[in-house]
Amino acid sequence: MTNWRQWMYRMMGVAVLLGAAVVRAAPGVDSEQVRIAMVNAQSGPAAELGRAMHAGAQAYFARINAAGGVHGRQLNLLLRDDGYEPARTARLTEELLAGADILALFGYVGTPTSRAALPAALAAEVPYLFPLSGAKVLREPLHRMVFNVRAAYFAETQLLVRQMTEVLGLSRIALVMQDDSFGATVQAGLAAALQQRGSSLAGEVRIRRNALDMSDAARQLRDMRPQAIFFIGTHRQLAAAIAEARALGIGADFFSVSFVDSAALIAEAGAAAEGTYIAQVVPSPEDLSLPLVREYRAAMRGPFSHASLEGYIGAAVLVEALQRAGPQPTRDKLVEVLESLDIDLGGFAVRFGPGDHQGSDMVWLTRIEQGRALPVVRQP
Repeated sequence: MTNWRQWMYRMMGVAVLLGAAVVRAAPGVDSEQVRIAMVNAQSGPAAELGRAMHAGAQAYFARINAAGGVHGRQLNLLLRDDGYEPARTARLTEELLAGADILALFGYVGTPTSRAALPAALAAEVPYLFPLSGAKVLREPLHRMVFNVRAAYFAETQLLVRQMTEVLGLSRIALVMQDDSFGATVQAGLAAALQQRGSSLAGEVRIRRNALDMSDAARQLRDMRPQAIFFIGTHRQLAAAIAEARALGIGADFFSVSFVDSAALIAEAGAAAEGTYIAQVVPSPEDLSLPLVREYRAAMRGPFSHASLEGYIGAAVLVEALQRAGPQPTRDKLVEVLESLDIDLGGFAVRFGPGDHQGSDMVWLTRIEQGRALPVVRQP
């Protein structure tokens, strides 16, 4: 009997050691933490977006950690600053994958930067989750490890072009675009939306990524005599472009996709931002009719913005997936759970499938009025 008991205890010890080994073998997971990595702009012209994305995610993670974490583990969000420069994004991502021991990459900001990190993420087979970009390259072809919550830029450009052409009746539309993959992605959607309506651009101006001198761009716009100006760039670039355009007597309204954070633009441009149309991919952070927004505002306490709400939503989706992945999450298990996830966060639904890694296609239109991004009521 004694020998039998000794054998049983030895087997139990082996089982415990094997169980611990399983936990240790899952990258980014130990007995106390789940580690997630974020690389985005904490400095430079896109810093407000990156900081807001991080703040929103951290607000949700802090709420979960205060309640005991996920299956007893605290969520640890590692942050690296790429300055909105793709080469830095790629290098920092490779360094994280090589030495930081993480479960997933999360909350990147921008098309050229998110695109730069993609090869390393795919090669390492790491879940690459919820970048702040509507780029086609992050959606097509479908990659098993890549998931998007926000709508694609094509959906945003469709809504903006409808407002310009069908609602406002504008036909002379000029484009100012960042001369990189971000600009090219949105430009393609814009051109397609215009072509569907039998229209085309009146002219195009290209600007360098992170450049803030918009004087030459404004002079080129003046020669085009636009009725509307579609802008693809950062909020600081847009603020500079509006100021230069108004100084030259250009009165056309500006239109932009959600990469321009409304709150940041209002803070940067002040009254000059009035009348600017911006597409949004999350609800208004002021819409207190939504349980999601009330919860977000209680967790954030301010400042509030669409970008920080997007970070909060992404964190909520990730936490739900981790909860469902069970007490021993792995990268493969996380992907498996995400591919079956169908949830309503309290006014914002997210639905994935094995062949559909696009969580939401919702787009809202806002116009800046009296220092606020107000919803534009859609015409029938």
